[in-house]
Amino acid sequence: MSYNAHIEKNEIGTMPTIAFDGRIITIDTPQAVDQAMIALSKESHVGIDTETRPSFRKGVQHNVSLIQLSTADTCFLIRLNRTGMPDSLIAFLENKQIAKIGLSLHDDYQGLCKRRKFKAGSFIDLQKEVGNFGIEEKSLQKIFAIIFGQRISKSQQLSNWENDVLTDKQKLYAATDAWACLKIYNELKNN
Repeated sequence: MSYNAHIEKNEIGTMPTIAFDGRIITIDTPQAVDQAMIALSKESHVGIDTETRPSFRKGVQHNVSLIQLSTADTCFLIRLNRTGMPDSLIAFLENKQIAKIGLSLHDDYQGLCKRRKFKAGSFIDLQKEVGNFGIEEKSLQKIFAIIFGQRISKSQQLSNWENDVLTDKQKLYAATDAWACLKIYNELKNN
């Protein structure tokens, strides 16, 4: 199957909005990371994304604050600013048997390696995959709109991912991004 190569932002604005509607589990201890990795180790494909606290000052960069790992019905939001990068998470990220599906993964990988070095195991970047289907867009929102005719919200993108408590809107935004990557991959794989 082939898709449109491009889509205009105003066209996306007319589409119905969709968001992840599964379980969202926020994790802020290394022990809870270990439990999440046990659950995720049963999966063959997982959506992945990261969030970093934005900096509005030139030359100031923050570490990755959050990594989202999503199955079709559950998304784990791991607050790296609290948990660090435990051995169980590193082992999961290096596992070549579980595909980690994301967008612009080189940037996510570089950011995660600033926290703790690891070798990426089976990372699949959608920006490379969608080209095989005629899609030339690079943003998650545009790729999702082309494939599904639905819009995912980007309204929380520049929020503070290191707040003491993540808001429900932040959690939904973060979970939707990781889930959307997996959903796109599964749709393309079935065509």
